[in-house]
Amino acid sequence: MTHHVHIIGGGLAGSEAAWQLARRGYRVRLSEMRGGGDSTPAHQTDGLAELVCSNSFRSDDDERNAVGLLHHEMRRLDSLVMRAGEVARVPAGSAMAVDRDVFSAEVETALAEHPNVTIVRERIDELPARGSTIVATGPLTAQALAESIVRATGQDRLAFFDAIAPIIHRDSIDMDVCWFQSRWNKGDGKDYINCPMDKDQYLAFHQGLLDGEKIAFKEWEADTPYFEGCMPIEVMAARGVDTLRYGPMKPVGLDDPRTGRWPYAVVQLRQDNKLGTLWNMVGFQTKLKHGAQVELFRTIPGLENAEFARLGGLHRNTFLNSPLVLDRQLRLRGGEHVRFAGQITGCEGYVESSAVGIMAGLMTAAEIAGTGWTPPPRSTAMGALLAHITGDAEAETFQPMNVNFGLFPPLHDVKKKARKEAYTNRAKADFGAWLESVVCVPA
Repeated sequence: MTHHVHIIGGGLAGSEAAWQLARRGYRVRLSEMRGGGDSTPAHQTDGLAELVCSNSFRSDDDERNAVGLLHHEMRRLDSLVMRAGEVARVPAGSAMAVDRDVFSAEVETALAEHPNVTIVRERIDELPARGSTIVATGPLTAQALAESIVRATGQDRLAFFDAIAPIIHRDSIDMDVCWFQSRWNKGDGKDYINCPMDKDQYLAFHQGLLDGEKIAFKEWEADTPYFEGCMPIEVMAARGVDTLRYGPMKPVGLDDPRTGRWPYAVVQLRQDNKLGTLWNMVGFQTKLKHGAQVELFRTIPGLENAEFARLGGLHRNTFLNSPLVLDRQLRLRGGEHVRFAGQITGCEGYVESSAVGIMAGLMTAAEIAGTGWTPPPRSTAMGALLAHITGDAEAETFQPMNVNFGLFPPLHDVKKKARKEAYTNRAKADFGAWLESVVCVPA
């Protein structure tokens, strides 16, 4: 099939871009190297849109949360990620979490069955010299293509470390010690498994994180920063003895049924698949060696006999200094036939990556149709995120960013308690008006 657009990378952003273009009548060649003899240090399957870190899309509250607002805007554009996410959804309180295998299968099936999409298992080593192209290879871009991008941009790529959390088999958790509860009983009130610690247990665990054997750095990795939103737990531990108790091990709002009180610290597990057989250690991204992980994590009350479906790991993520190398339509300066989408642009998070994929698809569709492109207003979640990565951020200090209300035009005249709802109300009104003006609607 002759294609209108070549999309390189079958992750969340590439899949969304392909979906948006295909539904508007444009033929897409979607190139994914996994399944064609290549993989990455973090992926475990060759499925499209595989979730390699958490299984959570974070808050689904579209009234008081910027991430939930982004969910809302994506749904209004018939996001494939949101559509598949609903099918694969598992309990997670006020958050949206999914069975990662069901989710990936839903995305791949939708694209494979669409007559305008051709999925090709192939590795692309060079940026195409011509033809409409969207590069959505994510933070694990293969070395040869990454070098081609560096040559094209004239800028050294930037990098940070990202870590993935362990997953535990549910039947190996001691529920005589642990209990089901969401913090402050949000959601159905029982969406998380909680493992309590007293002070002595916590202090011993904290010391174990500091002393545990860790993956050695290579020479070229020495000065590469971590991304704050996915910080290895032992790096947090090194910042102070109480850092974890104010972070992923926060006990606030969790009543241990054996004591009726909040524990000194708590480890939370979140359901990772629809069957409820696999549970993710929330916030426990780690660079501990596998043996050290098993030894230390089995000291957590209730996890003494834990069996791990996956242990934590560490990988290097690559992203562009987008304010310097991309224009406001995500096009490569000096090579405008190439757009970038997803995490490689410097957005961070599953839904942010997907949203940028949606916009790259819409921009490309508008360009092919010759209708022109008007971006979503900066007052919307999509508009604020797009503006940040394409010019509003300071290039000298540019780092991966989640969507947050700090990216939105401020509302100084609204009282602080009402400000979040004011942001979302304004955004929904402005997004609705923008959506009515978008010419390139689905066929």
